[in-house]
Amino acid sequence: MHIELLKSKIHRITVTEANLDYIGSITLDENLIEAANIIPNEKVQVLNIANGARIETYVIRGERGSGVCCLNGPAAHHFTPGDIVIVVAYAQMDFEEAKTFEPTVIFPDTDTNKLV
Repeated sequence: MHIELLKSKIHRITVTEANLDYIGSITLDENLIEAANIIPNEKVQVLNIANGARIETYVIRGERGSGVCCLNGPAAHHFTPGDIVIVVAYAQMDFEEAKTFEPTVIFPDTDTNKLV
């Protein structure tokens, strides 16, 4: 049996941009995605603390050290600069392996979106 569980989490980062004129996705600082063990094009959920919106999209690598967190395309209707969000990725694994799996969770500074 396989189950789905939390693999990676970027806990509380600040949206820096919302770009309607893009086909979709979330652009994240390369330092953040590496630290959280997330790869470009990986499916993630983005949870908006301000309004409760939850969307699924995929990650685009942003400029390293920039602190960028940009919601692109239709998601820009639900996220505005200054909103605090949580980004989560899940993985499917064998039930026994899941019992001992430890997810990667990072807590960036919400003022700069940089690792502390």
